[in-house]
Amino acid sequence: MKELTKARFAALRAKMNETGSGLVALAPGSHMDWLIGYHPHPDERPCLLLIGPEKEAFLMPALNAEGTREHTDIAFHNWADDAGPADALTAALADVGAAAPGRVVLDETMRADFALLLIDNLPADTARDFTPETLGALRMRKDKSEYDLLKMNAGIADRAMQAAFSKIRPGMTEKELAAEIRSHFASEGAAPAFWIVGAGGNGAFPHHSASERVIAEGDAVVIDIGGRKQGFPSDITRMAIVGRAPEGYGQIHTIVERAVQAALKAARPGVLAKEVDDAARKVIADAGYGEYFVHRTGHGMGIDGHEPPYITATSETVLEEGMVFSIEPGIYLPGRFGIRLEDIVILRADGPEVLSSLPRDVHVAQV
Repeated sequence: MKELTKARFAALRAKMNETGSGLVALAPGSHMDWLIGYHPHPDERPCLLLIGPEKEAFLMPALNAEGTREHTDIAFHNWADDAGPADALTAALADVGAAAPGRVVLDETMRADFALLLIDNLPADTARDFTPETLGALRMRKDKSEYDLLKMNAGIADRAMQAAFSKIRPGMTEKELAAEIRSHFASEGAAPAFWIVGAGGNGAFPHHSASERVIAEGDAVVIDIGGRKQGFPSDITRMAIVGRAPEGYGQIHTIVERAVQAALKAARPGVLAKEVDDAARKVIADAGYGEYFVHRTGHGMGIDGHEPPYITATSETVLEEGMVFSIEPGIYLPGRFGIRLEDIVILRADGPEVLSSLPRDVHVAQV
């Protein structure tokens, strides 16, 4: 077992001990990736990594066993399609010392049938919970290797945004600009993950899908993009205007930038996530646009593009050094335009470090 994996198992077991958890059960997905650096192919066959107080083992479909063995030396309890998983699961629970765990922590992303299979094989009085206080709490604080990959991906996204800026022109469609963005991600070996291009009134829809709408002179264009390389993502939003700015654009951009700055100033270790949201929201509300800021201020980012901590008006999460999250306030004026400015930050002892090197100034495309 790799040293990083050993360290993460040890940290997880410490959290299990703190929370009185006798078993953590993970399905193939990002939690498993974080813990062991790999996950088997996810399908309808029950596959679970079971972590007990001292030992861990896989409930493993025989179909996936050989390929998975190349990536881990954790014990397998294989089951074949003609026999089913019940006996293998009973043996795996006994192997990890969790036949009666008292409290089981379930991977909240696992299939419901996997969860029910596991619960049906545990005593009826077993308490059930999800991962936020155990593995989730560990994942929120990034180590240097995770930071390096996030920083690398932020650089790729910066260059993809600059490629978009260089290509945008009147007469092209949102989809054509999105294709240029995807092409740049691919040119750097990154898989394009999403490409929101919202011109004019389409920019007032925060999650607009790039369409056949033709970009015209006078449009403000929201460009929100991300890719993925070496298992980690990027996410950035910047604004472009085509030639002349629409009426009122400059004032709104300034308000959103002030909201970003307020959130950056508020984000410190020990602060509640909702206080960061409040700082951004107050700027926008005080300017008279509160009803047009229709989403949270940010989301965490790591292996998953969206993961805890969530920077919302109700989040009681205490921010800690090493947490990575977005700051992305916006104002969306129906039928006119939207403005969102987004950066990913890692929280340091003295405040947030922005991963992007690209200024948040609006790009003015020549016509």
